[in-house]
This record gives sequence, structure tokens and C-alpha cells, in this order.
Amino acid sequence: MTGQVSFDSHARSVLAASVEYVNRLTAGYSGGTAYAAPADDPEAITRAVAEALTAIGYPPAGMSVPLDDARRLVELAGRMRIVFEAAADGDLDAAATEINALLVDTNARPQLDRGRDRPWSLHFHGPDEQLANGWTAGCAAGLALAVGSDLAGRLGVCAAPQCDRVFVDVSKNGQRRFCSPQCQSRVKAAAHRARQSAG
Repeated sequence: MTGQVSFDSHARSVLAASVEYVNRLTAGYSGGTAYAAPADDPEAITRAVAEALTAIGYPPAGMSVPLDDARRLVELAGRMRIVFEAAADGDLDAAATEINALLVDTNARPQLDRGRDRPWSLHFHGPDEQLANGWTAGCAAGLALAVGSDLAGRLGVCAAPQCDRVFVDVSKNGQRRFCSPQCQSRVKAAAHRARQSAG
């Protein structure tokens, strides 16, 4: 696939949110070290969710995240990890099955919204304005838009050793393999050291 990736701005923002939630709220490995997700500590959970929201430009300054919403978003992150891992493995059936369950569970509903100085665009909302409902429905719909199109291969899991952070590949050539430049550099440095010791 060549050319610019055709996610609209809403899809880009909910996919970016999906990446932030999975990477900040699920345990595993990050950059070569173990990564502990927030556990049962309410303060750690709300702080991690607030950090994920801040990373994507939300919520407004000073807004606190209710614990119930934070816990639901942690649960969502675990379910979205299933989608990213299945898509990265080429198992679109498993990814679609989980996305369909998320769409039903979140009661995602399409709606045309219009911002200031912006044209109408398709957004997905939850059954009400509760923080977790909106984000879970939006993220589920964003993943559905990706997997239900020729962009399914753009959902990835880092290929670096001891890293399982996820990403959405928005590069022109669709060849991204790593979650960050740091992981890419780590892999290149290890390959260089291996060549030096073999020679």
C-alpha cells in the first residue's frame, strides 16, 4: 500500500487512544524491561488512565477521572490488546470476533458530529456521556474501521525482544515493526554487536 493512510481525524484519535490505553494499562514488556500495569491501587489506576488521556490531548486540565471509569478503561485495554495481537498475527477472524463483542458491549452508535470550522464527520458514541462509555465505544469503532478495511495490517505489536507495546502504522509504506524509535535502535545496535563479535 502506498500513499497516505486514509484514517480520518476521528479514527486517528480513537486509534491513538487505543494505543495509549493498551500500552499504559496492560502488563508485559516495554523497551526491554518488564512493564507493570496499574494493579488494584485506585490511585495508580486513575493516574495511569489520566496519563493515557493526557497523552492524546484529553481530558481538559484539572479534570479528574472517576475510579469506575478508570477501571472500565483498564478492562477495555486488555480486550483491545487481544485485537492488536490477533491483527499482528494475521488472525483477523479473532480480531473481528473481539471487536464485534466490544461493539455490542459498548453499545457503540454512529453519529454525525460537526466541530467549529470543520465539516460533518462520522463519530461513535456510547449510550450516554459517561467518560468510559464514550471512549470504549469510540475505540471499539476505530478498531472496527481499521480491521474492516484494507488497513487491518496497520495494527501491530513491537517486534523488538522483550517489548510487546502496540502501535498503529501510519507510515506510507506500511512497514513499521517497532513501537518506538528506541526499540528500533535497540534492535539495530544488537544486530551490529552480533556482526562485530562474529567477525
